[in-house]
Amino acid sequence: MDNYLKTNCNLNDSEVVSVIDELPLWSAPFGLRLLDKINYRKNITALDIGSGLGFPLLEVAMRLGDSCKVYGIDPWEAAVQRVKTKIEIYGVSNVQMISGVAEKIPLPDNLTDLIFSNNGLNNVNDLKSVLAECSRISKTGAQLIFNFNTDKTMLEFYSVLESVLRRKNMQNEIDLMKKHIYKKRKPVEEFQLLLENNGFTIIEILFDGFSITFANGTTMFNHFLIKLAFIESWREFIPEEKQVEIFREVEIRLNKIAENKGSIKLTIPYVLINCEKTGA
Repeated sequence: MDNYLKTNCNLNDSEVVSVIDELPLWSAPFGLRLLDKINYRKNITALDIGSGLGFPLLEVAMRLGDSCKVYGIDPWEAAVQRVKTKIEIYGVSNVQMISGVAEKIPLPDNLTDLIFSNNGLNNVNDLKSVLAECSRISKTGAQLIFNFNTDKTMLEFYSVLESVLRRKNMQNEIDLMKKHIYKKRKPVEEFQLLLENNGFTIIEILFDGFSITFANGTTMFNHFLIKLAFIESWREFIPEEKQVEIFREVEIRLNKIAENKGSIKLTIPYVLINCEKTGA
C-alpha cells in the first residue's frame, strides 16, 4: 500500500532525465483537454491509438490504476521501444504496447471500454477502416474520445505560402498544398458521418485552440518542432529545384510581418469529439 513512498527518481541519471517529457510542446494542449473528458473508472480495458512517445497513454494508465488494462498502438517502432523504457522506469504495470497500425488492431471483438487518441486519428492512412476497427473492438457503451487540429491550423503560414506560390503562377502546387491539408485535417462533418456509420453516437463536440509564437519567420523555420514534424511534408508539394527559392521568400515575408507586429503567431485550432458506442 505504501510503494509510492519508495521513490527512486535520480535526477542525475541520464536515462531518467531522457524520459521526462510528459508535457511535450505539441501534444500537451490537445491532451490536457482530452484527459479532462475521459471517463475514469475501475476494471476497464482501454486503447490509445497513435500512442507515440507515451503521452497521454501513460498518464491515462496511471489515473486508471492496476484494475485496468491499457494498450497503446503505434507503427513507430522507435517510439514503442521508448515507451517500454518509460513503463519500466515509471513502474507502470497495466500497459501493453502494440507495434502496428490502427487499420488492423490485433485485439478481440467487444474488448474495450475506452478508446482515446490524442491527435492521432487524423494521421492514419485509412480513417474509415480505423473507425470500423474501433467499432469492432468496443463494447456497447464504450467511450471513444479523440481530438485533431482543423484545416485552419497555422493559417498564418499557409496564407503566406499560398501568396508566394500564386505570385509565381504555381497553381498546381497550391492545389497540392490544399490536398495535403485535407489529408491531415479532414472536416468535422466527415468524422461525424463515419462515426455514425460505425455505431458511435456523438455526445459532445468541443472547439478549442492554442498558439505558438516565434520572434520571426527565421526562428519558426529553425525551431525543432517545425523541422521535426512539418518541413518535410511542406517540401513534398514543392518541386525540389524551387524549394530554396520558395521557402526563402516565405521566410522574408514572415520576417517583415514580425517586424510590423513584433512576432509571428501560429494558431492551432482543434476539435475534441466525445462518443459512445451505441450501435453495431
